[in-house]
Amino acid sequence: MAVKKIRKIGDPVLREKSKNVGKIDSKLLGLVNDMIDTLNNEGGVGLAAPQIGITRRVIIVNLEGKIQTFINPVIEVLDDKKIESDEGCLSIHSIKGFCVKRFPRVKVKAKDLEGNDITLVAEDLLARIFQHEIDHLNGIMYIDHLDRKSKRELLSKINEIK
Repeated sequence: MAVKKIRKIGDPVLREKSKNVGKIDSKLLGLVNDMIDTLNNEGGVGLAAPQIGITRRVIIVNLEGKIQTFINPVIEVLDDKKIESDEGCLSIHSIKGFCVKRFPRVKVKAKDLEGNDITLVAEDLLARIFQHEIDHLNGIMYIDHLDRKSKRELLSKINEIK
């Protein structure tokens, strides 16, 4: 379909809570194709619809080289301790080197493009990807998980890029 522009931090659409997808139709399929084209063009391991300006609860995740779509995804946390690890984001100019605490195991429930229910347990990096992308659907960015010092440092790096 088309490569879309990635919305960057400061764009108000990234702070909106996304709406559930009601029906799977050609418009939704077009959105998913645009997301796939954009992710393939930009690189990265996942993308949420708000990152291309569409506030719908749709994410795509690159699972071992195969991009899968998750519609109206929800997470159930399976661990009580978080693990800190480096995180980056296409909407934050792909700046890396900032650590975010995330749960190492989560259960994800969603619908696929055929409307079938999907349930999977994600661990480690995959669990982190799902939490990161679903945060986008709730208007949350990884910068929101940083302590004040790290947040200031990241904002300074963003200002250098702008």
